[in-house]
Amino acid sequence: MKTDERIVMAMTELLRRQGYAATGIKQVVELSDAPIGSIYHHFKGGKRDIAAAALRQSGTAYGELVGMLLAPYDDPADGIEAAFVAAAETIEQGGWLNMCPVGTVAGEIADAEPDLREIAAEVMSSWIDAGAALFTARGLPVADARSLMSAVVSALEGAFIVARTQRSTDAILAAGRAMGCYARALTTQARTEAISQSGEVGR
Repeated sequence: MKTDERIVMAMTELLRRQGYAATGIKQVVELSDAPIGSIYHHFKGGKRDIAAAALRQSGTAYGELVGMLLAPYDDPADGIEAAFVAAAETIEQGGWLNMCPVGTVAGEIADAEPDLREIAAEVMSSWIDAGAALFTARGLPVADARSLMSAVVSALEGAFIVARTQRSTDAILAAGRAMGCYARALTTQARTEAISQSGEVGR
């Protein structure tokens, strides 16, 4: 693995464990086993630049994972509920460590680090875009698909915080059921409107 890749991986792990403020360059050096000179060679902005790369990389990986969990299901509700169940199992088996640092770091630095906040916003927008495209392909109108994926991202990120605090998967599973209900309502509405429109066309 290249030095810059080790540095970003180390930062990602530290952000997951302890957030942005508590992470120092010395810790990144130790965990990545990279000379401190190489830190500033690859990332001239130091900690902020490494964190930016870590957020983008982990955000991409997390988005791909969620997409893989949702894609096998024709019914959006079934896919969402399965994704939340998988998330609950993973966070419990991982000792309640944050699965993805994007949401946690975004909440921590929203006002203090506007550049990183913008990156986190871009990452979350990419999640919503990808999920909305998948739900649209499953028959939901574009606006409903975006609304659903926005709610899913919000519910999942919030449920992670509650789960880590309570050391319980109850919040994640409850959020998954709630999002499943929302998805079913939107799907039913879309199907009803499609049948209605087809009937009107056939007259």
